[in-house]
Amino acid sequence: MTSTPRFTNRLARETSPYLLQHAHNPVDWYPWGEEAFARARAEDKPILLSVGYATCHWCHVMERESFEDEAIARLLAEHFIAIKVDREELPDVDHVYMTALQAMGSHGGWPMNMFLTPDLAPFYGGTYFPPRPRHGLPAFADLLRAVAEAWRERRGEIEQQAQALLAHVREGTRLAPHPPAADLHARAVATLARSFDPAHGGFGGAPKFPQPALLQYLLALAWRGDGQASAMLTATLRNMAAGGIYDQVGGGFARYSTDERWHVPHFEKMLYDNAQLVRVYVGAWKLTGEERLRFVAEDTLAWLAREMRPAAAPAAFSSAQDADAEGVEGKFTVWTADELRAALGADAAAAMRLYGATEGGNWEHGANVLERRDPDGARAALRLDAGAFAAWERSVRERLYAVRARRIWPLTDDKVLADWNGMALRALAEAGRLLGRTDLVEQARALATFLLGTMRRDGRLRHAWRAGVLREESYLADHAQVGLGLLELHAASGELDWLRHAHDLAAAMVERFHVAGDGFYDSEPGVLPVRARDLFDGAVPSGTAAACELLLRLAPAYERADWTEIAQQAIERQAQVLERAPSAAPALLLAQLLAEGGAELALPQPAGALQAARGEFAPLVTIVSGPPDALPLLRGRRAGEAYLCRHGACQLPVATVEALRGQLANLRRGSAG
Repeated sequence: MTSTPRFTNRLARETSPYLLQHAHNPVDWYPWGEEAFARARAEDKPILLSVGYATCHWCHVMERESFEDEAIARLLAEHFIAIKVDREELPDVDHVYMTALQAMGSHGGWPMNMFLTPDLAPFYGGTYFPPRPRHGLPAFADLLRAVAEAWRERRGEIEQQAQALLAHVREGTRLAPHPPAADLHARAVATLARSFDPAHGGFGGAPKFPQPALLQYLLALAWRGDGQASAMLTATLRNMAAGGIYDQVGGGFARYSTDERWHVPHFEKMLYDNAQLVRVYVGAWKLTGEERLRFVAEDTLAWLAREMRPAAAPAAFSSAQDADAEGVEGKFTVWTADELRAALGADAAAAMRLYGATEGGNWEHGANVLERRDPDGARAALRLDAGAFAAWERSVRERLYAVRARRIWPLTDDKVLADWNGMALRALAEAGRLLGRTDLVEQARALATFLLGTMRRDGRLRHAWRAGVLREESYLADHAQVGLGLLELHAASGELDWLRHAHDLAAAMVERFHVAGDGFYDSEPGVLPVRARDLFDGAVPSGTAAACELLLRLAPAYERADWTEIAQQAIERQAQVLERAPSAAPALLLAQLLAEGGAELALPQPAGALQAARGEFAPLVTIVSGPPDALPLLRGRRAGEAYLCRHGACQLPVATVEALRGQLANLRRGSAG
């Protein structure tokens, strides 16, 4: 029998899983919107803006410690208007105030708790605050009292500080154009090499993030023949696939590793990480032929299909799986030695060797985070040939998964986000094309149909959908990432409609998010005191980088020199960032690489024997198909031949895949005309 909640607030009317987690707090929460803003102005109260997301561990902790506390709720009601925001639903709100928080000297993170004036200007904030003073952090209740007192007694000083902070945030998005250096990519690789970890792969120390946009950039350089980029890429991918950051039982990557060797993850899994990493692993397999890289890509795709499909929209993908189960981080994923023996019987000893498990545990409280560090040793101990060992390992994984599936599962945030699903669309289509798997291309078709049919209204892609409710917000990244996914689906299928839809999204994107002489913004104009614009890649590529890539890939097909110019100007505005901090904007580096050395492969239909050309791996080449004369790039071309073009000039047509491979090899060496 379920007990009736003692409290219910306005968040109960929302659809975000994160907001619904707070719907029964005693706090008088508002969602972001005019109702809250009007009350703050009418009562002349500052706003507590609390931002997080459904699978955020420390968000759960702060809710239990503070937002379920009735004394805290009374303090908030007396002195503040409390607003709760899901950062994944409203990334522009999150970005503007996170930028302000970082300008105050904080590293940032979630939960983010910011104090705003009634006109939404930030004046103080932080991330997690404990219920009692700890590690130099004030108790949350003490902080609330101090901010309320400052608002009463030093109002003018606070408002002056808030306006200065906003000016700083606004100024930080303005950069002067600067032509990229001729040796930009050589300098970028040299800079990245200085932070590369040769022992474990990856960049920097703990905590260590996969940085898929950076890996995608290295993959393109490796395809062009850069040996140093190739070495950093493959070492990273191998070590990640062997570590605990990769779910050795169920597939898929966790958000990051808490240590430098990819052993103990922060156990939540995000759609955006896994969609991007699928593309990197498939491409690296095509480049190197390493079957383990292919396995990881297909295993991750299988996890996405099995565990990340929302019941209300089975063609789409959910946003994330939580790190916590039963309130304990990692509980769903880790194993004791006794649990492994109970699940595997006589195979347990060999499996423990394979996965680095010990009697006392390789993590905390006797738990083991499974790694795959010693397959050769396990195989030798079992005295199996390669084929028999692969079958044995598959059986072990299936038995462990069956046992784990009977545990209490972590929360899945099942809201559908357009930009993240655009990344998944691109991953499905590209993997289907390169692996020769028509089932993945069919999944991509179904996802594209959902995104265009359900999440597009009046030519605009909306950002978030859940349980039949489509929110109004629309962002640059939604249009750019779904457009790139549609472009890849066109490459995989040869179906012209997907290319046309990509063109339409690009046109809407330029119309709504680009300002002549000023570049792209992430959001449309709205109530925020600063229009959101992120110059850097985070866990996902910046909206500007994705927009530039989409325009650069589409412009030649439609002879849109204006789109090329828009993209090149946007890149030039961040040229100094690219030169000084390449790890901060690798997706834009990739767009610049495309502008510098990209090409188009025109395949007039019917493609005949050249249909197989779709399976070629060429990350800087955009495939365009259709009947002759259907597009400017196809005008006058003969069906059944392939035309490799660059900057409007095409090489002689070829009629065989072998001849095309020769031209692509020349392109990789930089000698294509």
